[in-house]
Amino acid sequence: MKRVLVDSGFLVALGIERDPRHRAALGFLEGYVGELLVPAPVVIESCYFLSTAGKVRLLDWLRKLPRKVLDLPVRAYPEVGEILARYADLDPDFTDAAIVWLANHVGCSAILTVDDRDFSTFRLKKGKRFELVKWFER
Repeated sequence: MKRVLVDSGFLVALGIERDPRHRAALGFLEGYVGELLVPAPVVIESCYFLSTAGKVRLLDWLRKLPRKVLDLPVRAYPEVGEILARYADLDPDFTDAAIVWLANHVGCSAILTVDDRDFSTFRLKKGKRFELVKWFER
């Protein structure tokens, strides 16, 4: 089954109708067949940008298949810290480092993101690059 990681920019665009990428997010979902892997830190980060009603819609949306929320276990924290240190020159946030760890852990390099710069720079195991899935006009 096809799988793709989902970053905050996609969820925020999906959750805010006036976001310039909102229609693109909806359009992507209409044509996508596969599993959407949403790291738990992405849910938290996305909620920061959404209204209360938007948060409620997001949480409801996440519980429906083919969405899967991926927890970040405490045992991952030392490696997430190493990722933060490795890419300190990019000033990555915790969520980005958690996504890198989870991508390695679940073996998925495809990602829906607006953060092309960082996710073009981050490397997975064996130097593998993220696949930036096209969902909006860059």
